[in-house]
Amino acid sequence: MTAIEIKEYGDADQLAPVQRPVPDPAQDEVLIKVSYAGVNRPDVIQRKGLYPPPPGESDILGLEISGTIVKMGSQTTGYAIGDQVLALVGGGGYAEYCTAPVGQCLPIPKTLSLKEAAALPETYFTVWSNVFDRCELKLGETILIHGGTSGIGTTAIQLAKAFGANVITTAGSDEKCNACLELGADLAINYKSQDFVEESKKFTEGKGVDVVLDMVGGDYIQRDLSCLGTDGRLCFIAFLSGSQANVNFMPVMLKRLKITGSTLRARSRAFKAQISQNLKERVWPLIEDGKLGPLIYKTLPLNEAADAHKLMESSKHIGKIVLKLEK
Repeated sequence: MTAIEIKEYGDADQLAPVQRPVPDPAQDEVLIKVSYAGVNRPDVIQRKGLYPPPPGESDILGLEISGTIVKMGSQTTGYAIGDQVLALVGGGGYAEYCTAPVGQCLPIPKTLSLKEAAALPETYFTVWSNVFDRCELKLGETILIHGGTSGIGTTAIQLAKAFGANVITTAGSDEKCNACLELGADLAINYKSQDFVEESKKFTEGKGVDVVLDMVGGDYIQRDLSCLGTDGRLCFIAFLSGSQANVNFMPVMLKRLKITGSTLRARSRAFKAQISQNLKERVWPLIEDGKLGPLIYKTLPLNEAADAHKLMESSKHIGKIVLKLEK
């Protein structure tokens, strides 16, 4: 099969197509003929040598796919050969064939194409786990989402609104802010020309937000704490500006704040399977009713994976970048 390999850790031009053996599924896995694969920021970090795959996972990039089941492990149930599915995987997505734990597979929502389906798993699993499970975002609460036009951001805006929250988001241009508003955000703050702390407090009439979803870190950390109201929750899912900062933690005590964070890739299959079930029961009906879905910015062929990474690193995109494998 054709797959994209990292020749050496470094820039995007280190990605190149190679021939690899088709993988064989384990007992609890299925083999999927990949139609589309999503491109995500962790792929870029892995390419640079800073995010190695967990033990036992493929060294091939790619954390989310859609396609057709062509082979099943001996202990898999719930699907059949020929079924079209999407899947969250620990690696291996940038290839013509990829194995996936059956518990991390989901049926394609009836209203979506295979291309759209490939843009769901990584962001939907991540947002559900962090915003709803860890931070327990509730009806009527207010969430501040940084990076509103990223894959995570566009997903978080829609999910938070679908479950009755008020949404504030940040983005780096007026165009991106308008895109966030079109997705349902109540307030979109251009962080290059506005102070998101001041604007968040104004929106909440001084009370502060209930949840902050942060993928930036760095000097945002202190400002996040300032944005939060009493009993607020701050969740980190990445540190694009660094994981270290000089922080005054007094607001944590005075406002009874909770600080949390997580990475999903290394979690157990059972943990991810539970998120999968939650999504199927609570989110898939909303997608099929047309209330939310992926925003795809650009689709490129597999052999242009390097260009997809360059686009990701440019931060010009609004929504998801997807690789096409089907002929």
